Amino acid sequence: MFSKTLRNTVTGAALGAAALLPMTQANAAEYQIDSKGQHAFIQFKISHLGYSYVLGTFDDFTGTFNYDPDAPEASSANVEVDVSSLHTAHAERDKHILSDDFLDASEYPTATFESTGFESTGDGEGELSGNLTLHGETQPITIDVEHIGGGDDPWGEYRHGFEGTTTLTLADFGIDTSKLGPTASSVEMYLVVEGIRQ
Repeated sequence: MFSKTLRNTVTGAALGAAALLPMTQANAAEYQIDSKGQHAFIQFKISHLGYSYVLGTFDDFTGTFNYDPDAPEASSANVEVDVSSLHTAHAERDKHILSDDFLDASEYPTATFESTGFESTGDGEGELSGNLTLHGETQPITIDVEHIGGGDDPWGEYRHGFEGTTTLTLADFGIDTSKLGPTASSVEMYLVVEGIRQ
């Protein structure tokens, strides 16, 4: 079904992901996204025929971000997603989404997001811009980002976390969902990124 197109989100890039935090360079610290500890998520939501929704995740991804609370405008992020890790709790649907009808994961096994800028829109909020490569196509996207919090963890490390949202138009990435109706033309991405300072 059309829900398969969600995989573009890579992801969100996607992001997801997002992949969607404010980060800085000069005085910024680098953070490794804690996907192994299951403290980061790339999720998507797409309409099913206009009657319901298909929800899913990309389970395997890696990435880093740079962040300085005193200079959020210098924030940056880079994320790589294993497209074949798409999961919607329905094996046959996952197989179809990953086929050449939609994501074509065998031909395009990874999706990437590389930030190009960050603009603050309020206290702890902003817009992270960057390039998402999905299904062999690279397009600029903007992720609405909100800082969740940061501080010491119980294991002697230091963390910062963010959440982000963006909507992807699948045709922009060469994914044809015309047979699934107009409600399947876009996919909503939701990203939670928690990073460990390096």
